[in-house]
Amino acid sequence: MKINIHSSKVEITDAIKNYIDTKIGKLEKYFENPEELTANVLIKVTNIAQTVEVTIPIRRAILRAEDTNKDLYSAIDLVYEKLERQIRKNKTRMSRRNNKENKAVFTDFDLGNEVEEEGVVVKRKSFDAKPMSEEEAILQMELLGHSFFAFKDTNTNNVSVVYKRKDNNYGIIEMK
Repeated sequence: MKINIHSSKVEITDAIKNYIDTKIGKLEKYFENPEELTANVLIKVTNIAQTVEVTIPIRRAILRAEDTNKDLYSAIDLVYEKLERQIRKNKTRMSRRNNKENKAVFTDFDLGNEVEEEGVVVKRKSFDAKPMSEEEAILQMELLGHSFFAFKDTNTNNVSVVYKRKDNNYGIIEMK
């Protein structure tokens, strides 16, 4: 697996590079053709927090994990654990479906005693989407205490979703 390391406000020493190569390189055992994959690692530092973000595009999916910690090496370990969990979870889901093209992404590794409980729809809600502006939708979302809110945008007449981002800003997803 090829590993691209990029950084923002931090110098990547040989020790950090070797640790990332070793840790993320352990994920190769889960892939059928790891030499065809590229893991993109981004390291960001803000104040005392160090964020590690790893993105691995695989066929028809993208594995991505991010973690922030005071210790860079701990953040790398946590991201590795998240990615490993995602791989095991996706292997289980893909093996349930008879899609040979997707199954070929992962090697045939043993899941051990892990039993993946697949989520089911436990609640369905419907509502009349009244037309409103983005600002009004943000206000409504905040009043409800939700992290997202679906609405019909008065400007575009499309269904949109406003959501709260980790940086306390907002994002909008527009349906066309």
